[in-house]
Formats: sequence, structure tokens, C-alpha cells
Amino acid sequence: MLAAATASPNLMLQATLFLGAALLLVPLGKRFGVATVLGYLITGLILGPSGLDVAGDAETLLHFSEFGVVMLLFVIGLELQPSRLWSLKRSIFVLGGLQVGVTGILLMGLLSQFVGLKLDTAFIVGFGLALSSTAFVLQV
Repeated sequence: MLAAATASPNLMLQATLFLGAALLLVPLGKRFGVATVLGYLITGLILGPSGLDVAGDAETLLHFSEFGVVMLLFVIGLELQPSRLWSLKRSIFVLGGLQVGVTGILLMGLLSQFVGLKLDTAFIVGFGLALSSTAFVLQV
């Protein structure tokens, strides 16, 4: 019980640092022509384990970051109208599925071959990156 009480302020401090850095770096990147999503990725790289290592134990932030995914899906749900979704069903399901599949397989192969990741790890990273295109498509 004591560990949960001491972890909470640390998590709040980390969340505040992440949000503060994002509020500074994302608009700065936007000013230089970098897309918003890339600004968030760059912020994560700077603050993550390969950069300043603000997170420390990334496993602790995993559950907290899942709320971000839920919020992204919620925003997608707000943006899409059922009638519009039905009229675009071929584009979304066929072409979108094909794009995710081909991009995921290509990224998986590249990560496995050139970065040296094991095939199962390359699969997760490759398809995770391929699925992240949702954030780019919604902006368009």
C-alpha cells in the first residue's frame, strides 16, 4: 500500500514533465514544419530511455499511456459519422487494410534484417508503426 502511495506523486511529476515538454516542443516543431504527431514522437525520444531518461522505468508508464490510446480512439469516434463511414467502407476496409498489411510487413522485414530485431519483436514494432498511420490520416 505504501509503494502505491509513493509511486503516485512520481507518476504525476512524470506526466507533468511529459505534457509540459510536449506543450513546448510540439508547437516549436510545428513552426519548423514538422507534423504534430512527429512532434510528439520526437518529444518521446528526447524524454525516453534513449534520451534524457525522464521516465526511468517505462513499465510504470505503460498503464498510464493506455489512456492516451483510449482518448485517441474516442476522438476518432467523434470525428467519424456512420453514414460517411458506410460510404467509405471499401476505401477503409480494403485499401486501409492493405496499406496496414503491406506497410507492417515491410517495416517488420526492415527491422528484422537491418536493425537485428527478432522476428516477433519486429512484427510488434512494424505493425505498431503501420497502425500509427491512423493519427496521420485523421489529420488529412
